[in-house]
Amino acid sequence: MARLKSERFRLDLGEGLYLKGTVTAGDAGLVAGSPPGRQGMPVLLLCHGFKGFAEWGFMPYTAEWFARNGFYAVRFDFSCNGVGETDFDELDKFAANTYSREQADLEALLAAVSRRLLPLMDGVDERSLSLLGHSRGGGNAILFGADHPDIRAIVTWNGIANANLFDDRFEAEARQNGRAYVANARTRQEMPIGAGFFDDLQRNRERFDIPRRLAELQAPVLLIQGDADADRLVKGHALMKNAAPQHEYVTISGAGHTFGAVHPFEGPTAELTEALESSLSFLCRSLSL
Repeated sequence: MARLKSERFRLDLGEGLYLKGTVTAGDAGLVAGSPPGRQGMPVLLLCHGFKGFAEWGFMPYTAEWFARNGFYAVRFDFSCNGVGETDFDELDKFAANTYSREQADLEALLAAVSRRLLPLMDGVDERSLSLLGHSRGGGNAILFGADHPDIRAIVTWNGIANANLFDDRFEAEARQNGRAYVANARTRQEMPIGAGFFDDLQRNRERFDIPRRLAELQAPVLLIQGDADADRLVKGHALMKNAAPQHEYVTISGAGHTFGAVHPFEGPTAELTEALESSLSFLCRSLSL
């Protein structure tokens, strides 16, 4: 089994924004059973979801699991996810977050990978690039992949089908007051969503139409959904399958939104392991590993 190495990074974006995260890679540098002559480790970018962050729950474990299986795994915080030094200590940034901001973050991260600016990139094939996104991160992965043909494969875990996570009443409140608030049950914080979030959705209605963009994607996509997740997401999974039947779809029986994993992490569950193994099999086939 490969011995793992991890190193943190930070990319300054200007205007007080930055991307920070951790890369994890094994010293063996090859996927088990990969053909001779393969150029190097494939890159896997791990995109967290709404109210998520790079160190949440299963994210470090997922990065290490893929690294043990020969991937250069990059987990990171979106620049306006609200997490600086501790959980959600930058709520003003959280309030200002938009899909356009997160897509720009992914653009900056892709540029850093392409220019080999991240740590531990010896033995990495920066051209073999895939995305894995959880929840809202799954939606972001699809939208980004649709605009970037150099992304070779995408996996979503309980990914969203509708970019707007909120109802009409919430949007109206945000537009009237400049902000509306959503509760974080774990931290007991009231987390602000700015009116700019809805302005961004309105300006980019077609670009952020996730089922339509999924149908356009040439790169292979695997969408994994737990059947015990929220009804909105289970129905969204069916909607995506109807819109883009050329992609692959997996339902995990009894799995909720985080596959039974919690924060702080208490170890893998059977549902999380199934998601990991399905994802690895798909990525190895799609990347010809």
